[in-house]
Amino acid sequence: MDGNNRWAKENRKAVLSGHKAGVNSVRAVIEGCIESGVEALTLFAFSSENWRRPALEVRGLMELFRIALDRETPKLLKNNIRLRIVGDKTRFSADLQKRIDKAETLTAGCTGLQLNIAANYGGQWDIANAARNIAQACMAGELVPEQIDAELFDRYTCLADLPKPDLCIRTAGEQRISNFLIWQFAYTEFYFSPLYWPDFGKLQVQEAIMDYCTRERRFGKTSEQLEADKE
Repeated sequence: MDGNNRWAKENRKAVLSGHKAGVNSVRAVIEGCIESGVEALTLFAFSSENWRRPALEVRGLMELFRIALDRETPKLLKNNIRLRIVGDKTRFSADLQKRIDKAETLTAGCTGLQLNIAANYGGQWDIANAARNIAQACMAGELVPEQIDAELFDRYTCLADLPKPDLCIRTAGEQRISNFLIWQFAYTEFYFSPLYWPDFGKLQVQEAIMDYCTRERRFGKTSEQLEADKE
């Protein structure tokens, strides 16, 4: 969700105003995804590298995260949306961790949209964490190295219980992965928007999904093979 800071600067507002405006876009995008039949949505809210930002901005983001959890969780529950926070949650304050646990527990039984918020998340962390857990399983005698393949490794990564992402949307003209879902993006389609995240809403996400629907996904096969598979 790129461009909150730049949106604030161009509108001559404080940096946190951009992040607050970005929360409104989150609501609109969630609505657009539900209307389009999307089953799972993962939002990259705070990367493991974002701790390097100015301390005042980081504190503001943590406070905004806390407020959003308190305000939005009842709405998620009402709309049958399951919330999960993915990433290394141990770096958050004890209070914020408690609020995260509460929100996840309250919505755990929801069967509608699966909403994942990546916070203190990094794709390299995800891969390293999976490798660490596999190594521990080997040391405990639960696995042997010969059992390790891509399918097994996948089971130890975040969001392993969900299908791989079909579409990644990047706003604000950015055209890189930025350490997001590196393992999971092996065959993900990309859509780039020049709009800053606060200007990206329901209409825009639906346009991105429509663009995705025009693409041919071959997964290593040829177009002719795909046609033959349909017959």
